[in-house]
Amino acid sequence: MKLYYIGIIRNEDKPTHELVAEKELSLYPRFTRNNYGEFMTLFAKTVAERTQPGQRQDVEEQDYTFHAYSRTEGICGVIISDHQYPTRVAHKVLSKVVDEFLVKNPRPSWSAGQPTLVMPELKDYLAKYQDPQQADSLMKIQEELDETKVVLHKTIESVLQRGEKIDDLVAKSDGLSAQSKMFYQQAKKQNSCCVLM
Repeated sequence: MKLYYIGIIRNEDKPTHELVAEKELSLYPRFTRNNYGEFMTLFAKTVAERTQPGQRQDVEEQDYTFHAYSRTEGICGVIISDHQYPTRVAHKVLSKVVDEFLVKNPRPSWSAGQPTLVMPELKDYLAKYQDPQQADSLMKIQEELDETKVVLHKTIESVLQRGEKIDDLVAKSDGLSAQSKMFYQQAKKQNSCCVLM
């Protein structure tokens, strides 16, 4: 998962104008980094221009996904990531960045002319949110739950002896009543579409 670009683009007029942006170009060869940066700006401006006010959209192009959030104030936040970066997290970061931009830069400071603004937080965000868990606590909790589930599965599998199955244990068990065994078989039939441990 990788973030390559976070930027704010004025998209109320055409042509669009990049107000602030930060790019992660360290993966590209030194002599072509500027070219990649220029292409990122060009494509981000194009996506921003075609994103209607109040709309969020994701556009996939080759190895990249462009996440855009256009506001009615006349600006659009754009994140460029790889395809593995979670969409929900990208849009959460976009909301945060756009809100902060609007608080620190009221409309008169960027609506007239072609100003270039400074937002040093973008560099920190680009570094911090390379790990999507930093932006989304739900994702962190889900990953912890998935790890716990794997441990539980391994624990149950390790208790069973080689070749032994839960079905065999239920059939052999003297500790279960006939009614409990029948309940187990009925539940297994009804949930046959689901994979049990």
